[in-house]
Amino acid sequence: MNFGQVLTAMVTPFDANGNIDYDQTTVLIEYLLSNGTDGLVIAGTTGESPTLTADEKINLYNHVVKTVNKRVPVIAGTGGNNTKASIELSKEAQQCGVDAVMLVTPYYNKPNQLGLYQHFRTIAEQTELPIMLYNIPGRSIINLTAETTIALSKLSNIVSIKESSGDLDQVSEIIEGTEHDFSVYSGDDSMTLPMLSIGGSGIISVASHIIGKEMQEMVTFFKEGNVRKAARLHRKLLPIMKGLFSAPSPSPVKAALRLKGIETGGLRLPLVELSDQEIQQLKMVIKNTD
Repeated sequence: MNFGQVLTAMVTPFDANGNIDYDQTTVLIEYLLSNGTDGLVIAGTTGESPTLTADEKINLYNHVVKTVNKRVPVIAGTGGNNTKASIELSKEAQQCGVDAVMLVTPYYNKPNQLGLYQHFRTIAEQTELPIMLYNIPGRSIINLTAETTIALSKLSNIVSIKESSGDLDQVSEIIEGTEHDFSVYSGDDSMTLPMLSIGGSGIISVASHIIGKEMQEMVTFFKEGNVRKAARLHRKLLPIMKGLFSAPSPSPVKAALRLKGIETGGLRLPLVELSDQEIQQLKMVIKNTD
């Protein structure tokens, strides 16, 4: 299933007391939809999902769905390392009216490939929603292999994967081994163009908070056959893609949004805001990219 070519892994705005700021969430959504975003992924890593309670996630799903009002797909992060809890949250997300759910590979408890298959299969059987898998070994420690992904793609509502393994061989195997309508998205901004070149569908982006139109332009150049233009734009944008991960995410992107006049508040511990020096470095990166 194709959800668009540039989706934003959206930050969660907080107010001065550290609560979700729904007014600023609306401001952020409208800004993103006006600046190149084809779809929103909410309550994921960039949305600080580990520190959001289940009730907060449900309230966020409801607010985003109502604000977006079917203009673009809304994909809700409902995954975790507790299968039963992920099922319950996925059912709640379905009631909220999201278009799909994203399920991250279980972290910390380190299941084997059979455990991963059974985890995702069990959740898929309990929801009618389309499911996007999310493979991110750098955070979860385990890798969802191409073989397991291909097996899961045969389940009717597992329709997509966000691949953040950085392994183009693995991504190639997934694309080759799945049906043409199974979409494979890059989970790393800097891997967007390489993944498109082997048949990827697009990007679930953090950088699109800041350079959404440029990311959209780069993908469009490539898909229209203007590979040199796409590559030139990739090279120009690479410093900001890297700069937005110069500290634990989403600290840099929240700081960058503030520099652009979009207030999304601070972060929840154990994440902390950028130092003054880091903010100055980020300013330079953004300035040099303009």
